[in-house]
Amino acid sequence: MTLKLISAALLVALSAGYAAAESHEFEITGDAEKGEKTFRKCMACHAVGEDAKNKVGPVLNGIVGRAAGVEAGFSYSAPLMDKAAEGLVWTPDTLAQFLEKPRDFIKGTKMSFAGLRKEAERDDVIAYLATFKSE
Repeated sequence: MTLKLISAALLVALSAGYAAAESHEFEITGDAEKGEKTFRKCMACHAVGEDAKNKVGPVLNGIVGRAAGVEAGFSYSAPLMDKAAEGLVWTPDTLAQFLEKPRDFIKGTKMSFAGLRKEAERDDVIAYLATFKSE
């Protein structure tokens, strides 16, 4: 019974975080066209766009400004869900930190990608992702 209540409370908190986070505007400094090319490195595991579906990684539509761990139908790692419970929101800054070296940003993440070492590439991918809103 207690586990159900905790799960329900977490779901409500995450839903509230999702709605609140999406209402923010962020300064996006990258080049979305360049980011589309760099995003090809991500496409084996992630999808964006109108018909996007979860793969090894979650759909990334609406990721910029969204609370972590809320993509429906995706099973996130426990470490990511711990960060989500702490209030992690995917701002351009937190996305950049994660994309630089995912396993350093979230110890134990399921994301096996080594990261994007160049700041410009991270900024460009974030600009590209910002062009996809939640459906």
